Amino acid sequence: MNEESLMVFKKPTYPINNSLLDYLERYDRTSKVSIFYDDLLRFSGSINVFDKNDQDTLWIRVYYNEHERKEIDLNLKKVYSYLYSDGNLDTIKFLNVDAIDYCTFGNSRPFRIKVRNILNDNYVYFYVKKADASRVYGLELEHILSPDKVQFLVYKDTLIEEHIMGIPGDVFMNTLLINCLETERAQIAKEFVKFNERCMIRLLGDMRAYNYVIVPIHDFDQVVYRIRPIDFDQQCYEGNLKVYRPQFFKENYPMVKLVENKLEESSIEQYKNEERAVLAKRIYSSENRIKKLLTIMGNDTIAPDENVQKLKLELFNYTHDLNFKRAKSMGNVLNATFDFITRNYKNMNVFKNNFE
Repeated sequence: MNEESLMVFKKPTYPINNSLLDYLERYDRTSKVSIFYDDLLRFSGSINVFDKNDQDTLWIRVYYNEHERKEIDLNLKKVYSYLYSDGNLDTIKFLNVDAIDYCTFGNSRPFRIKVRNILNDNYVYFYVKKADASRVYGLELEHILSPDKVQFLVYKDTLIEEHIMGIPGDVFMNTLLINCLETERAQIAKEFVKFNERCMIRLLGDMRAYNYVIVPIHDFDQVVYRIRPIDFDQQCYEGNLKVYRPQFFKENYPMVKLVENKLEESSIEQYKNEERAVLAKRIYSSENRIKKLLTIMGNDTIAPDENVQKLKLELFNYTHDLNFKRAKSMGNVLNATFDFITRNYKNMNVFKNNFE
């Protein structure tokens, strides 16, 4: 099944309500810098950005009038300081905004900001986007439930996200996978199984190959590969359960084939069980914070009602858990999923028999 039949309509942007904003303020997720996404749209010119192979990246480098550029640069440096150093403005004099790029495709149409430390030429990227409640919920869940923390800030209708480093999944599969050792290919297959399970459980959709990155980690005698999502636009939106399983997107076929070739069915089940257990423990360890977030999600509208009805019935048919039938919102559906995981993680055979 391809993605055209999985995802039919473009997802709308959902506003951040007051309850979510209060939550973000409670956990220091709001920015004190008055910069808006719309401010960056007032560029006066642009040029195409090409990669090292002279291929068009579909990003454009934008320019501003001189009187606007000074204010924009200053505010972007302040954003950097709040995102990476808790608002210590003493470092601003050592920072330079090297580039502001604008993405011309995709839902979020982000700006990518390159900030360089002029003392040592180290640089980082971050993104400025239109704030969307779905994306904020996705980022916060990633921060809580993943071993990798994610830094982001919200200012009214503007979202600032840190750059998540790694090799885009499509680039990795097209250029690097073929050169991996057999042991590395087996480890990548294992990681994809776990990634697939993690996305399904936390209802993070649309993990096509360009929406996640492969992160190689050099251990003392091997290279270990991990997979991290980088796009959280489709958190708890679609009604089709397959959208939340990366294995069903055609761009991920090389990964699916790798799993088929390198892993026995018993190993696949083992890795799924391991991922469920890890997620259950993380849910338990952050119980109060997750409970607050899910309460807000439960009272929020982040998907059409028909999507909610379709997804909760699909999950009920898989699990036979009445909590899914009782769900009235996507937040309720996710809460039922987490409840199901935590109730059954000590007896993984129950989950395996019902959820597959």
